[in-house]
Amino acid sequence: MTRHLSIAALLSLTFALPLAAQTADHSGHGMSHGADHGMMDDSPSTMAFKDANARMHMGMDIPFTGNADIDFIRGMIAHHQGAIDMSRVVIDHGTDSDVKKLAEEIIAAQEGEIKWMQDWLAKNGG
Repeated sequence: MTRHLSIAALLSLTFALPLAAQTADHSGHGMSHGADHGMMDDSPSTMAFKDANARMHMGMDIPFTGNADIDFIRGMIAHHQGAIDMSRVVIDHGTDSDVKKLAEEIIAAQEGEIKWMQDWLAKNGG
C-alpha cells in the first residue's frame, strides 16, 4: 500500500509542479510586477521601466471595434511604442554596449512599423 501511495504522490507532484509554474506568472511578459519577489527596487532604471510598462498597458487598453485588423493595429502601436520606451531606458541606464546596440535597432525598426500602422489606420478608417 505504501508503494502505491508513494507512486501516487510522485505522480501528483509530476503534474502539479509544471501546472504551478505555468500559472505563476499571469502577465504574459514573464516579468514580475512590483515586489513579487520580496524586493523593492526604486532605482532610476526600474522606475523608468515601470513607467514605460504602465504607459504601454494603458495604451493597449483600447475600445475594441469588432474589426480584428483595426483592433490588432491599434493595440500593436501601443505595444511597439512600449518597446521603444523600454529601449530608451536601457540606452539611458544600461552599461552593455551590445544591449544598447540592440535597443537602437529596436527603436529604428519599431518606429518604422508604427509609421506603417498609422498610415494603414488612416487608409482603413481606424
